Amino acid sequence: MSPDFFGFIQMLSNEPSLLIVSLLTLGVIFVNGWTDAPNAIATCIATGCMNPRPAILMAAGFNFLGIVVMTSLNTAVAMTICHMVDFGKDSHEALIALCAALCAIIFWATAAWAFGIPTSESHALIAGLTGAAIAVHGNFSGISGYEWTKVIFGLLFSLLAGFCFGFIIVQPTEIISRRINPQKSDRFFQGAQIFGAAAMAFMHGAQDGQKFMGVFLLGGFLAGGQGEVSGFMIPFWLMTLCSLVMALGTSVGGMKIIQTVGMEMVRLKRHQGFAADLAGAVCLLVASLTGIPVSTTHTKTTAIMGVGAAKGSDSLNWEIVKEMFLAWFLTFPGCGVIGFVMGRIFLQFL
Repeated sequence: MSPDFFGFIQMLSNEPSLLIVSLLTLGVIFVNGWTDAPNAIATCIATGCMNPRPAILMAAGFNFLGIVVMTSLNTAVAMTICHMVDFGKDSHEALIALCAALCAIIFWATAAWAFGIPTSESHALIAGLTGAAIAVHGNFSGISGYEWTKVIFGLLFSLLAGFCFGFIIVQPTEIISRRINPQKSDRFFQGAQIFGAAAMAFMHGAQDGQKFMGVFLLGGFLAGGQGEVSGFMIPFWLMTLCSLVMALGTSVGGMKIIQTVGMEMVRLKRHQGFAADLAGAVCLLVASLTGIPVSTTHTKTTAIMGVGAAKGSDSLNWEIVKEMFLAWFLTFPGCGVIGFVMGRIFLQFL
């Protein structure tokens, strides 16, 4: 399913189930803008390099560019999400299960956002889909072990590489900062950090944009009675729509996450913020080119932790760090259980 925009609107009028799953997917993308997308610009705002409004507009633009450019290179991340679970041959049941998974993700993300904790919508998405697939089959037969291996590898990669890259990259930036005039250093790293934040926003679009567009198209296949997804083209209008909805989410609720990540966890100077942005962007680039679904939240926040650790362990707010790791640890079982329970309820009554 890769219709043009007007063809899709016509499909919505003919298929009420497609309208429901599309609205739920847009809801998930919206809360991703709340909880995940703000990480890309958190340090840039926290260090005073940009004000929130222009930073959000910049992030929206580079999210869109990331989606377009990376999708033109490959759709491996989107295909990974589509093949993560098998909801069975009954497309009606599969569509109900998908709706249950999307509701679980929205519930989990909203609860985490209320506490100002940046959660991974990528992992919430995977957990919710998995829980709903178990609800359909009554066992684990609908789960792709191969795709889950990619997720586990991506989780370890984002945590370790983000921290290590942040710790390593900040070392030369510290040397450069000390060797030049403080005013020149401040101006230089202001521009450098804006570049780094743009790179992070670009890579966030490349990773998360593909994941949610994959789910959007999966819903379209199921609503059209197709139980299997063999391949697809992501239309340009869908890239634009996802970027706009994500930016709207960031503008509405992103400051809560920006405050936690950029201001409360560790206080960074401009050259340190640049190091964290660059480290996160490099990690996401490697993951996107290799088709590994990783969490932009994990990557960016651990990069900030790596930079903070280079300053000294006492520079990190360990209470915030503990809250984040607890939320990350609970995402898979928590969102998975919610997806399972909602899947059972939806299948029973719908």
